[in-house]
Amino acid sequence: MRRSRCLPAIGGALCAAGLLMAAPPVSAIDLIDAWRAARQHDLDYAVSRAEQGAAASRRDQASALWRPTVTLSGTAGVAGSETATNGAQFSTPAFGTSRDVAFNTSINSGILGRVALSANLPLFSRERDAQGRQLNLAADSADLRWRAAQQALILNTSQRFFDVMLGRESLRVLRRQRDAVDRALVEMKDRFQLGDAPVTDTHEAAARSEAIAAQLLALETDLQLKEAVFADATGAQPDSFNPLRPLSKAAPVETRTLDFWLAEADAHNPQLRMQTTAVAVARQEAAKTSAVFSPNVDLVAQVSQEHLNGSGDYGIASNRMHNRLIGVQIAVPLYTGGMRSARHNEALRGIDQARAQAERARQVVAQQTRAAWLGLTVGLRRVEALSQALASSRARLDATRLGRKVGDRTTMDLLNAENDAANAELALLQARVELLLNRLRLGAAAGRLDEAWLQSVNAELQVNGR
Repeated sequence: MRRSRCLPAIGGALCAAGLLMAAPPVSAIDLIDAWRAARQHDLDYAVSRAEQGAAASRRDQASALWRPTVTLSGTAGVAGSETATNGAQFSTPAFGTSRDVAFNTSINSGILGRVALSANLPLFSRERDAQGRQLNLAADSADLRWRAAQQALILNTSQRFFDVMLGRESLRVLRRQRDAVDRALVEMKDRFQLGDAPVTDTHEAAARSEAIAAQLLALETDLQLKEAVFADATGAQPDSFNPLRPLSKAAPVETRTLDFWLAEADAHNPQLRMQTTAVAVARQEAAKTSAVFSPNVDLVAQVSQEHLNGSGDYGIASNRMHNRLIGVQIAVPLYTGGMRSARHNEALRGIDQARAQAERARQVVAQQTRAAWLGLTVGLRRVEALSQALASSRARLDATRLGRKVGDRTTMDLLNAENDAANAELALLQARVELLLNRLRLGAAAGRLDEAWLQSVNAELQVNGR
């Protein structure tokens, strides 16, 4: 019997089916369930979430640039000091006034202690101002990357969801086709032994059966890989869920014009907005060095005390000094060896690069938007055409089976009809899935893809839909 020879090829699948009898009940899972699970398990999403959390502090950094800084410093160590004053005037009530007096002090090795408290408040700085804008723009860009990551998670999870569903449906259809071919093979063998059919019919059925067995092995391997990817992203075990299928009747397609969606994508697509933000960041980088002489003006205050005592050339000595300062400090870079102008030229080239990347991103987003919109507007008609093709294929299969019984059709005719009907069923299912994915892609291109948008697509799924 052909079934016994096919057993090694499909033994793994049959064993797995037997184990399911003792497994927990398989529950239906929809897109919302898969997406919410992926938010907890997807590693790419976890990386983006951590990055967005870290980038949120950049706005605080931008504000801190213009706040005062207070520094307390202390120094202790061994030091020496020598002072020599000549030509000084010395006056006391007892000794009168002496001119051309010399004062000399010396501490060759003494203990030094110094404490200083200083404060600095920036008042004006082109570089600091541009740096603050860059930090705020970097935080905005991180928010946009987080938004893009959320949309990417929805798209990736939906794609993985439908990959598993299509893989399982392909296996189901192919196994049903295998069963039909095996039945035809048994019938051909019996009829050949009775002399009612040529041996070529047996060979044709056997060849088709072997080809389907090879296809089953390839599909089973591919499905295992897709289930593993889905399990890694969602934490769901392959034998614990059953992905829902699209409804047999698709929802009305998007009726708004392509120009509307292109405008939405140009204004709200997070990837495109990130590139626009990158242009603004490059401009601020150039603003740091835009002026040849760019002063920094700070309000400064300082209190310090220094004490040094020890032995010197004139005996035991001790020096104590107190300083207090409050005022405005101006620093103007006069010459930097060409570094400032070189950095400015580099920043200008960076602006050109960012603009080119933004234009390229705008072109790519427009192409993605156009493809998704066309996929929707044409997709519904394609689904309708494939529905008619499936109905015709099934009608042809029924007629071929009847013709085979009465001798008007050959075994090859029947096998071809079985194959065409199976392909038509899978093509229709793939077209329905592609229609739903294009709805998600259009929402992502326009920057609108969120849970509510996903829910509208999820409403088009049902258990064992046809």
